Amino acid sequence: MRKILTLAGSNSKKSVNKELAVYVASQIPNAEIVPVDLSAFDLPIYGVDLQEEKGIPENAYKINDIIKHVDGIVLSLAEHNGLPTVAYKNLLDWLSRIDKSVWKDKPMLLMATSPGGRGGANVLKVVKEVIPFVGGNVVGAFSLPSFYDNFSEEGIKDPQKKLELQELINKLDVALK
Repeated sequence: MRKILTLAGSNSKKSVNKELAVYVASQIPNAEIVPVDLSAFDLPIYGVDLQEEKGIPENAYKINDIIKHVDGIVLSLAEHNGLPTVAYKNLLDWLSRIDKSVWKDKPMLLMATSPGGRGGANVLKVVKEVIPFVGGNVVGAFSLPSFYDNFSEEGIKDPQKKLELQELINKLDVALK
């Protein structure tokens, strides 16, 4: 059984990106889903002075340890004003203080979705460009526009998007072997 970390780059308890990440991980053969919900891991806003005064928070070490012990990652990013959320960026800042290779070169499927027609395309573009510098081994990237129109409990409704996603899931599956 392969362990797959699911993470939404959001601290929303009702994150559509969390829903998408868990769904996608459930489509990977022989996968045990290891969900990380940022709303359950309180982290103060990163600052050098705070780190010097109080050290690195225990929750950052906990998430780092989870990343160490998984085989792959499904990361789905929320978009705030075209950029990653503060919750995601803050997590990245804390984790990079523990290990500059935050994602530890684990095979990763990078995604984004939103209720809007662009599906988080801007955040996907930004993160896809910089994630290799923090140990992100991105084997594929996927954007799902208009989440509520294109997703249900059964999965992706749009046949073309469904096929595109399945091809990326297959690519991640191969990278995990």
